[in-house]
Amino acid sequence: MSARPPLSEVTADLRAEQDALDAVVAGLTDIQWRLATPSLGWSVADQIGHLTYFDGTAVLAITDPDAFRASVKELRDAGDHADDLMLQRQLAPTELLAAWRTNRCRLGQAADKLEDGTRVAWYGPPMGARSFLTARLMECWAHGQDVVDAVGAARPATDRLRHIAQLGVITRGWSYMNRGLEPPAGGVRVELTAPSGAVWRFGDGQDDHDASVVTGPAEDFCLVVTQRRHVDDTALEVTGALARDWLEKAQAFAGPPTDGPRPGTRA
Repeated sequence: MSARPPLSEVTADLRAEQDALDAVVAGLTDIQWRLATPSLGWSVADQIGHLTYFDGTAVLAITDPDAFRASVKELRDAGDHADDLMLQRQLAPTELLAAWRTNRCRLGQAADKLEDGTRVAWYGPPMGARSFLTARLMECWAHGQDVVDAVGAARPATDRLRHIAQLGVITRGWSYMNRGLEPPAGGVRVELTAPSGAVWRFGDGQDDHDASVVTGPAEDFCLVVTQRRHVDDTALEVTGALARDWLEKAQAFAGPPTDGPRPGTRA
């Protein structure tokens, strides 16, 4: 599983993930849009607003870096009103859904013109094109999980999770450094069962028989590294202290260090 997918595949899977979430929210009532999600203080509308805003700034990052930098300054200068801007709280549900559809369509068009190896400006260091689009896919899936949990919808797992699983593995060191900690020495081998039944193997301990090991459903692994479930509330089997410590700190997304849910709170 070390081979990286072509950029066009990541773009296509990003579109498919967005379509899957659209199918969940398209028929929601106004009351459902206002439902609280597991993210403290965020409603269903806030989750989609977050995706709307950052899909829009992602377009700017690809097509107009100067305008993107201006949007970063605008968000920073918003101060106490930053959440209202970032979550698009000025929009009614029908307007929000239309805005998200517009921004993600524009993002897809911009992504089609990206070349592998291109660096894209973002809120932290610039990102490679593949990592940039993978991060957008991860965000859509993870925030979509909050929506699914809030409204009690079903969203079948797909092999698009491979992108998120790989991202979760390669951000193991980041999960420590983001907390001001030195990444521990030693490897962790990850062997996941995909929704299709395929087995995905990742990690820096694949040739080390003494490495810590994580095995189980790919969906559960993705829920843990995106902090949507505690590892104890999944079917993952975790062997070794290194693996356990990592999965209790795992954070596959940028931003300040955060802790995932406590055991039993999002089972």
